[in-house]
Amino acid sequence: MRKSFVPFLLVAIFVIFPFAVKHPYYQHLMILVLMWIAIGSGWNLISGFTGQVLFGAACFFGIGAYTAALLAHKLDISAWWGLPLGAVVTVLLAFPFGWICFRLRGPYFALATLALNEILRNVATVWESLTEGMVGILIMQTFVSKVPYYFVALALAIGSLVLVHFVMRSRWGYYFVSIREDQDAAESMGIDTLFFKMLSLCLSALLIGLAGALYTVYMGFIDPKVVFSLHDVSIMAILVGIVGGVGTVYGPAVGAFIMVAVQEIFRTAGFGLLPYLGKTTGWPFLTTVTKYVSEAHVLSFGVLVILVILYLPNGIVGDWNVVKKKLIFWKRSTV
Repeated sequence: MRKSFVPFLLVAIFVIFPFAVKHPYYQHLMILVLMWIAIGSGWNLISGFTGQVLFGAACFFGIGAYTAALLAHKLDISAWWGLPLGAVVTVLLAFPFGWICFRLRGPYFALATLALNEILRNVATVWESLTEGMVGILIMQTFVSKVPYYFVALALAIGSLVLVHFVMRSRWGYYFVSIREDQDAAESMGIDTLFFKMLSLCLSALLIGLAGALYTVYMGFIDPKVVFSLHDVSIMAILVGIVGGVGTVYGPAVGAFIMVAVQEIFRTAGFGLLPYLGKTTGWPFLTTVTKYVSEAHVLSFGVLVILVILYLPNGIVGDWNVVKKKLIFWKRSTV
């Protein structure tokens, strides 16, 4: 009973958050977290549950983002229509891509997603008559307040978690896991592994494409370097899944909070604490430390992943019982 009540309590807290915390900066961070929950859930569905490693999540994110941007920029249609249309376009891309690549075994799918991402990034860069190239596309934001965007992102995050939850409790979910564990055994039981891998990829692309379209509507500006970024999108999606827990429904939610928090702590040098201390004390040493800390978020990601792999190989949610035992032991040792 208590466990079933927790999700509703968390949803209530998220609904109250923008009214309790009215500072635009913290609302912005929460919007990013909610977007990453959707992206991480999409990556986890194909990679964590189905066992097909996706290295190019940015290709689907970018397609969703450009679908929304081009609707507004070229057709004078509201970019909000890019959310449903962006999801459709990413699925239409994922289906033939999966049909071709899933016929091969091993690392070919992972490498193919990297190649697809680079192809799309170069196409978006070179095809200036359509995408404006590296100049990017700027659209007018619909709302001045961040609250409407927050609730759309919240609906997307909750919808992503609910979709993954029900899919993995259905027959499809059992097929996905059987493919991950032993594809040959799954085929011997009559499971159409090619079809269900493609189905998993399409659902994954749908969630990531929706997040990309929402990013365009919210930020109001995109370019190929931003939305097709290997590090800022593809690698970040993998880290969200690994840290939170690969193959768990709520792992991407935990991973999104942690990764956005770590990134922001280093980017702002402790939420502005180190720059403030540097100005007030006048110490050149603190100024130097601030400079290096603000540029070290990539290093922090690597250290965090190493620690998770060493001590929590299944992620925070996957090894939650281990985390609880360590917390209880630490609490007793400090009493």
